[in-house]
Amino acid sequence: MADFSLLLHGFTVAFSLYHVGIIVVGVLLGILVGVLPGLGAPNGVTLLLPLTFSMDPVSAIILLSSMYWGALFGGSTTSILFNIPGEPSSVATTFDGYPMAQQGRATEALSTAFFSAGLGALVGVLVITFLAGWIADFALRFSSPEFFAIYLLAFASFIGLGGADPMKTAVSLLVGLSFATVGMDTVSGALRLTFGLNDLLRGVSFLVAVIGLFGIGELLLTVQEDLKFRGVASKIDIREVFRSLARLPRYWVTFLRSAVIGVWMGITPGGPTAASFMSYGLGRRFGRYRQNFGKGEPEGVVAPETADHSAGTSALLPMLALGVPGSATAAVMMGGLMIWGLQPGPLLFTEQPDFVWGLIASMYLSNIIAVVLVLATVPLFASILRIPFAIIGPIIIVVCLIGAYTVASAPFDVWLAVGFGVVGYVFKRLDYPIAPFVLAMVLGDKAEDAFRQSMILSGGSASIFWSNGLVATLMVLALALLVWPLLSYVLSSFRTNSVQRLQQR
Repeated sequence: MADFSLLLHGFTVAFSLYHVGIIVVGVLLGILVGVLPGLGAPNGVTLLLPLTFSMDPVSAIILLSSMYWGALFGGSTTSILFNIPGEPSSVATTFDGYPMAQQGRATEALSTAFFSAGLGALVGVLVITFLAGWIADFALRFSSPEFFAIYLLAFASFIGLGGADPMKTAVSLLVGLSFATVGMDTVSGALRLTFGLNDLLRGVSFLVAVIGLFGIGELLLTVQEDLKFRGVASKIDIREVFRSLARLPRYWVTFLRSAVIGVWMGITPGGPTAASFMSYGLGRRFGRYRQNFGKGEPEGVVAPETADHSAGTSALLPMLALGVPGSATAAVMMGGLMIWGLQPGPLLFTEQPDFVWGLIASMYLSNIIAVVLVLATVPLFASILRIPFAIIGPIIIVVCLIGAYTVASAPFDVWLAVGFGVVGYVFKRLDYPIAPFVLAMVLGDKAEDAFRQSMILSGGSASIFWSNGLVATLMVLALALLVWPLLSYVLSSFRTNSVQRLQQR
């Protein structure tokens, strides 16, 4: 009841005219950031952070968090209409969202994505509101072995639950992990795979890779095939919006599963990108309409969008309660808190209740506003596609290259994006999945750091990954998923041979 009274007080703070105006501005800026390839929520929040130094902390954090929600929503727009993820966590949305748009169901795809995202975010906010104390205690049990087990589980879920060839999936993961090792080793300080190039000392940016793999790679395929840009122009049909909303309850199992995955990956360092990929993989394996995944199935949009937003929202909980950011954007926000003179951690809830509960209350309002605004602005972005391909193609290439350059203001990243565009083109031509490649680049360095720290703690003994019930359970699940394709193949072969022997008799 104490938390509920504090939440009510937070609503009185968030529902002032000034803060509502800040939420609208923040969401609009976030949608713009999410739509532009290569910018992303972390970079957008970083660029906006200096402008908040003259604001009071409550208003500043509401502005930054609203921009964050808008970026998550905006990333889905270009994923569905352009097949170019505006946000890294929107990659999985392209797998079914873009085929739906190609089939003339763009309004259904967009509405399904935005409503699923809003509901997923609501679950994350409810977790922060009512389970903050318990989850904070649970997250304190995590150390490097648990972190590595979580990352291994994310990788294994693609091999065991993905719809692609397991061997091709493993190759894609290994290539992504190789790129994740480029640069300076954070543990030993040694240089790896830099080949004497100073520009590779800082590693390969994930955003640059995504711009090349999806943006430039897709355009290379388009140029080869028919020189027709395959984006889908869309006008929002209000009746179809409500029909899409009415159809959502049939996916309630997928929604609950994805929300749980999202909350888990948000509180642990998995993050929204890993959550969306894992949720899509599980949906493709166990979903009610799993046979249609990859062909324009709404359930394939519900799964990643719900997990993405529940993870993105709940990632703020460990940042507020423990001072441990659950995502890159949360880390930027935590830096802002320190600049404003606030120390994230358990004492923040008791020393700054207006700040904490004003932020939590604003999350409810900003996510509702984000759904409305992103639906209203879709025609604005879709109208770009009325421009002939001979004009829009080069413009998109220029936007992608500018996005690659702005990541670190490095000309080398422009050439790197072009190189990844060629890699993406080759992967698609040879039918290798790109999603495991992307996931490995996101989590590869974190997984390696967690593994090596665990080895240092245990003196080189792998028994540390079985040292307690939590990490042992996670490892068992990960290993089970790794061997599942082989076991499934053996069982299938055994059944086939048994049937053939019975027929011969």
